[in-house]
Amino acid sequence: MNQFQALTSIDMIDAFIEEHPLAFLYISREGCSVCHGLLPQVEDMMQDYPDIKLGHIDADEVEAVAGHFSIFTVPVLLLFVEGKEYIREARIVHMDLFEEKIKKIYAHMAG
Repeated sequence: MNQFQALTSIDMIDAFIEEHPLAFLYISREGCSVCHGLLPQVEDMMQDYPDIKLGHIDADEVEAVAGHFSIFTVPVLLLFVEGKEYIREARIVHMDLFEEKIKKIYAHMAG
């Protein structure tokens, strides 16, 4: 099962992106109800994309993440392809549109 790995420092985050050709980051905060509601939906969807490695960042724990990725709200969903940011979704995420984007990139990378 494709599960989220907790990333607890900027160095860990950068290494995660560098090590995985398809790296997905889910950035949230502890007190964010939208974050907690969206996470299981994203986790379920990502089961269809086993080559995408999943990282979770608590922005309260890694405060520097906001400046590192120019983040102004949570949740933020970032997909990196070979170290380059390809998808960025924030706050209100339309899961069907988000999955369409993921599916296109995934098909291109797998093919």
